[in-house]
Amino acid sequence: MTCFSLVLAVVEFLAVRICLNCYLMKHLLLFTFLVTGLLATAQKKAEIAFQASGVCGMCEDRIERALDVPGIIMADWNVESKKLTIAYKTKKISEKAIHQLVADAGHDTDQIKATDEVYANIHSCCKYRDGASCSGDGDQNHEEHD
Repeated sequence: MTCFSLVLAVVEFLAVRICLNCYLMKHLLLFTFLVTGLLATAQKKAEIAFQASGVCGMCEDRIERALDVPGIIMADWNVESKKLTIAYKTKKISEKAIHQLVADAGHDTDQIKATDEVYANIHSCCKYRDGASCSGDGDQNHEEHD
């Protein structure tokens, strides 16, 4: 009977050990899938800067509003330097699409020129192609046409 008890104890020990290993393996696999899933869905972020034509604070408001879309984290256009700086999620929006949004708002970029039709609809003080200049900022009472 002692030999039988010893065999039974060894079998029970191995069964517990196997169950423990299965439990650990199951949780290790679950953790691996979870981490892999999180990494796969992580958004790659990028920052770009380029020239965008405009003359005043009203232009700044229009350009920055045009870039208030999903995928764009931050957009800042500097009136003096005409430099537009953008942080965005590369899986949500492309650099070309960003240039197109600015052009669709009536402002030329170094890659895409706004159509004449769209440009014609921006406020007269914002007509950068025509040499317009205005001291207005976004807070002045400009009648917007966009």
